[in-house]
Amino acid sequence: MAKDKSLKSKPHKRKDLGPSDNSTEIMDTEVNTKRKKMDADEAPAQMSQLTNTTDDKKRKKNKKSTKEQVNQAAEQAEVLDPPSCPEGTAEAEGLEDLSPEEKRVLERKLKKIRKKEEKKRLKAEGVTLEQTKPSGPSAQQQALDYLTCWAENRSQWKFQKTRQTWLLQHLFDSEKIPDDTFSVLLQYLEGLRGSGKDTTVQKALSLVEESGKAPEDTVVQQRAHRAREVIQLLS
Repeated sequence: MAKDKSLKSKPHKRKDLGPSDNSTEIMDTEVNTKRKKMDADEAPAQMSQLTNTTDDKKRKKNKKSTKEQVNQAAEQAEVLDPPSCPEGTAEAEGLEDLSPEEKRVLERKLKKIRKKEEKKRLKAEGVTLEQTKPSGPSAQQQALDYLTCWAENRSQWKFQKTRQTWLLQHLFDSEKIPDDTFSVLLQYLEGLRGSGKDTTVQKALSLVEESGKAPEDTVVQQRAHRAREVIQLLS
């Protein structure tokens, strides 16, 4: 009997948790609570980021679609005659929702296309677009003004080789240099020196000699008359 009593299993006693085990459970609970809270806080931010990304994609897609519409409208205008698409209008089918800036872009494109088509049409018809440039005073007028300034406003006059060369080249031409101006030119020639003087005298002598061969030619005789005056002045 004693042996049987010793073999009987004793009831298992539950081991009490010490203070350290309780603190571990509390810490685990707090960590789980904080983790859940952090997950809950991060969720709206992630959703907001996803929403922004989606909105950006939509805006880019809409912008691309609008740009394609503008390009399509511009391409359609290329096959239209200029009168069928009046300048200054950007009204095209399906583009009523364009912003003012997009309409201005379309108008500029259409204007360039019309200008290009107009050039092609004129070129095909053999018409060239000439740019008119404002014409300045002629060489003759500049030379005569130079001589007038020498005679009337000596303080403002400045020697110009180009103007003097023109006067010497047309010295004997009454059409280029009228008689009243020729008298002033003779005064100007009094100060002529160097090779310019020698060349002028040689030219005058040739004209006098030529006049002897054509006594009835009034133009030749008129030139010879001026040549004699020049020779008398410079010799």
